[in-house]
Amino acid sequence: MEYETIRAAVDAETEISRSRFITRLERVSTEEEARAVIARVRAEHPRARHHCTAFVIGPDGRIQRSNDDGEPSGTAGAPMLDALTSSGLYDVVAVVTRYFGGVLLGAGGLTRAYRASVADAVHRADRVRRAIRQEVTVHCSYEVAAQIESEARRRGFGIGGAEYSDHVAQRFAVARAEIVPFTELVAELSAGAAEFEQGAAEFVDLSA
Repeated sequence: MEYETIRAAVDAETEISRSRFITRLERVSTEEEARAVIARVRAEHPRARHHCTAFVIGPDGRIQRSNDDGEPSGTAGAPMLDALTSSGLYDVVAVVTRYFGGVLLGAGGLTRAYRASVADAVHRADRVRRAIRQEVTVHCSYEVAAQIESEARRRGFGIGGAEYSDHVAQRFAVARAEIVPFTELVAELSAGAAEFEQGAAEFVDLSA
């Protein structure tokens, strides 16, 4: 299973009928993290009239929330959430801060403004794919560690951290279907001397 999220936070701003719409798009992994982002944005703009929000969390989008924060019902949070779900992004929270400019936009105008604000931030975002990978730690001698890492990188296996003692313990992120080819590769390069230790399977960012 794979899904897309954003690599880094995005800020965007637009002015519509003298109202400023400032959008923050951030990557989160839990509802608690999303609400912490919302609280932080509120603190950054204490004089703004509205801080409308939407977030989609989980690789299957199982958690979806939105809030109009005082705007007419259905004119802010819902169109923001629609912009997120339409984008195909997950594990993201959007906060649109509005500084009222004195001109009423009406329900239709607000709906378009909030949806467009999030869509603009999404368009600016640097996307990254995530997929489940098995952590495999290879214990080997210093003599072959660099060769294993180089060949693993060339073949597209994820490279993690390493620990050094009397030998090298190098971590790799391997797709489940590639576990056997990976271990065969390492066995060949190390002449059967390397040892393997499997860790947890979890979602990781994939290289472009």
